[in-house]
Amino acid sequence: MSASWYTRPLAAFDVETTGLDVTSDRIVTAALWRIDPTSGTKEPLTWIIDPGVPVPPEAAAIHGYTDERVRAEGTPAAEAVPAIGAALEKVAADGLPLVVYNAPYDLGILHHELVRNTVRPEPLSTLHVVDPLVLDKQMDPYRKGGRKLTDVCAHHGVPLAADEAHGAAADALAAGRLAWRLGSSHPELGALSPAELHDSQVRWKADQAASFQAYLRRSRDPEAVIDGTWPYVGA
Repeated sequence: MSASWYTRPLAAFDVETTGLDVTSDRIVTAALWRIDPTSGTKEPLTWIIDPGVPVPPEAAAIHGYTDERVRAEGTPAAEAVPAIGAALEKVAADGLPLVVYNAPYDLGILHHELVRNTVRPEPLSTLHVVDPLVLDKQMDPYRKGGRKLTDVCAHHGVPLAADEAHGAAADALAAGRLAWRLGSSHPELGALSPAELHDSQVRWKADQAASFQAYLRRSRDPEAVIDGTWPYVGA
């Protein structure tokens, strides 16, 4: 029997941003790990980016990157965003699954950043994505409590110190570890190939969104609309 996807090398990605709107907000920091479960973890590629727009104080309070800091330490987005795109294109070319927690947000904002900086976004569609948020909801849909990365890591015993949360490198590494924990704990996940797992998550995310939309329409908002597109809008 061949090795499972979670026992082979994979990559993990995370971004911190100016806000929550994937179409208009900008990336401030990003991190990409290449993780080999058999030999340990390499140092990540990291980027600090001057987004060319103000960093709102409420966003800076979460991730620590103020206007002054990104101006002093950051690489202009026109240089950094293509570098991120090239690094992820190499991940796809090398056949590594890419772990992204809540992929529609991180990959969605990256998609729009690539377009904004005149980089072809099509290589993103060649990635086999592993989203621990989708997997966790699928395997344990009725569990009480939050589903933020910190909540799910705490539930599964994956280390993510409170003072490290909302740092791109720490969050990406925690997501990679969480994917390993979910894959190793649920044989039905571990038995899938990366391509099969990716396709399954497309269906699972759509079902999860439809279920949540139905709940909202019953309970509080008859016109609620929840987008179930995965791994990002435009894929």
